[in-house]
Amino acid sequence: QVQLVESGGGSVQAGGSLRLSCVASAPSDRFDCMAWFRQGPGKGREGVASIFNFRDTTYFADAVKGRFSISRYRNELLLQMHNMNADDTATYYCAAGTECLPSDALAPERYDVWGQGTQVAVSS
Repeated sequence: QVQLVESGGGSVQAGGSLRLSCVASAPSDRFDCMAWFRQGPGKGREGVASIFNFRDTTYFADAVKGRFSISRYRNELLLQMHNMNADDTATYYCAAGTECLPSDALAPERYDVWGQGTQVAVSS
């Protein structure tokens, strides 16, 4: 069973930056896609960003476009977050999938393996 372990969460002031890391116990190219999701207080889980094996194509939620970037290298998935705001406060989860479609790039049901999450708090 492949495991995903996130790190890099913490507290940051509004306007600041943070980088999350997710290390997989297997090479990331084993998965068709990998993604970051988040769940804020009292909210459902939402897709943030994903990256596909095919040409490293990336997808972003509208709320983070232009502020977040996603990348991967070997067995590590990164989420770089800039210009953060209070709405970014959430637990962030790394996920990996093997049957990925661009139309469902940020749909949780497309992802088979999940990490335990790392907490991010943005103060204004």
